[in-house]
Amino acid sequence: MKTIGILTSGGDAPGMNAAIRAVVRSAIYYGCKVYGINRGYKGLIEDDVQEMNLSSVGDIIHRGGTILKSSRCEEFKTEEGRKIAVKVLKKYGIDCLVVIGGDGSFNGASKLSELGFPAIGIPGTIDNDLAYTDYTIGYFTAIETVIDAIGKIRDTSSSHERVNIVEVMGRHCGDLALYSGLAGGAETIILPEHPESIEGICDRLETTKKRGKKHSIIVLAEGVGNAHEIGKQIAEKTGSDLRVTILGHVQRGGSPSAFDRILASKLGVRAVELLLDGKSARVVGVKDDKVIDMDIHEALAMKKEFDKYTYKMTKILSI
Repeated sequence: MKTIGILTSGGDAPGMNAAIRAVVRSAIYYGCKVYGINRGYKGLIEDDVQEMNLSSVGDIIHRGGTILKSSRCEEFKTEEGRKIAVKVLKKYGIDCLVVIGGDGSFNGASKLSELGFPAIGIPGTIDNDLAYTDYTIGYFTAIETVIDAIGKIRDTSSSHERVNIVEVMGRHCGDLALYSGLAGGAETIILPEHPESIEGICDRLETTKKRGKKHSIIVLAEGVGNAHEIGKQIAEKTGSDLRVTILGHVQRGGSPSAFDRILASKLGVRAVELLLDGKSARVVGVKDDKVIDMDIHEALAMKKEFDKYTYKMTKILSI
């Protein structure tokens, strides 16, 4: 009988609880024992571990956040910290580990695998910034959250004939801004992969004014720069009444969408099956609507491809 450990690490994402549920229940179905590790790698080093059963994951599939909590841990980045983590895993007889998180969490899993400890990664991040998988858990829920906010901001923007900048998460990957901006009907979308000059943004605002539209929505990915400074420059050049809304961590919360619950469930079960097959240093994901797995090092080395066509399409639709 294998004993499987599970932890969530880094930024939380809607659907993490659905993934935890899938891992715990499928592991028990296959005759395994399961331990939950609280607060990610930090909790692992600090021996914050508990055994889980079917009741541990009852009524959590619809809940946002993560019942195992999450944190970031600088100590785990050191060789000494990882050795402590392995000692704790061995103390509980844990044979292998499932890690739910983003690229930083996956790097931790790969380091454990290098120490001879089997680990599988499940992608949980609203940024959708992992190149090997089409979608990450939490991404589509975050899009719905942003779209809801854009709709409400558009109402007040229209009433006051204002320009509104809506800043969303995405330091290096603009997927959240691009697709929520498309779905939300934003007039301008500013991305880290495709920076746009202030002059270009202002020209577009002037064009919309000339056709009689006196309010606009600009969706800005946080990695581009300071939203208030960008807004100040736009307001000075155009004379627009401009407001900035930074959505912040509201994007990480909320009940996961049906898509994210289903995706998390599929990936959680597949992760357990890989461990039972003796696999290690793998990540699970989805490609062309099929659940896939691949080497964790190869996955982390892949570069995210910018969706130029969709970006072009937003330009066409916002004339």
